[in-house]
Amino acid sequence: MLIVDSQVHIWAANTPERPWAEGAKPHRPQPFGKNELLQEMQAAGVDRVVIVPPSLDRTRNDLALDAVQSHPGQFAVMGKINPALPESLGALANWRAQPGMLGLRFNFKKNMDRLSNPEYMGCLWAEAEAARVPVYIGVDQPAVSLVDAVAARHPQLRIILDHMALASGAKDDEAFRDIEMLLAIAKRPNVGVKVSALPGYSTEPYPYRNLHGYVKRVYDAFGPGRLFWGSDLTRLKCTYRQCVTVFTEEMPWLTADDLELIMGGALCDWLDWPA
Repeated sequence: MLIVDSQVHIWAANTPERPWAEGAKPHRPQPFGKNELLQEMQAAGVDRVVIVPPSLDRTRNDLALDAVQSHPGQFAVMGKINPALPESLGALANWRAQPGMLGLRFNFKKNMDRLSNPEYMGCLWAEAEAARVPVYIGVDQPAVSLVDAVAARHPQLRIILDHMALASGAKDDEAFRDIEMLLAIAKRPNVGVKVSALPGYSTEPYPYRNLHGYVKRVYDAFGPGRLFWGSDLTRLKCTYRQCVTVFTEEMPWLTADDLELIMGGALCDWLDWPA
């Protein structure tokens, strides 16, 4: 079974040549680069990783693209762009021509109104749809309705919601308080969901059984072809291997065929990342 992580951040040290965004706080105190990631992948049995440049790098994608250049079979990138910049207009036509660049990631958690603001996003949704550039979108569950509107207007745009659209810092039942808002968007065939970073939303120890029922509801709504396992590795409170096995060994309602899709096959298909 091919195991593909839908989200890991890597970053370099904060230097004058490469300053972090003001106020940025990385998940770990030390830089975490491609070599450290490869070691973790080998220990956990993870074959491939989609690198998402962190917010501390603003819209720089170079570190992630360098990792792809060094290890093209193991890494790919969902990059970042600033829609407010004039040079972003028309940039998506050749976005995937960058080796290893699969799509875009937008995090609207701190500015959810921007998602549906045409003055901010401009023609970006339409450009991404026309260029067949898939997008990761970070929102909380109450804002999924805004994503639904985008998905309805752009039915050929492939959208993947980060972390089941759970609010950062929320735990246990409270994290899934608005799950119906997430399940409602399952009617859009162009929307999928990362079942990622699961350990961070539970106060219980491994295997976080208090959240399994919620994962089952998301599975029932979207099906295994639109669910994408991921870790958000540098935020994990467990081992990388445990983040894998919580799905592969602890959820008996997932069949072998389900796991082939959820653990990597479906993501590679959605992002058009050939095996």
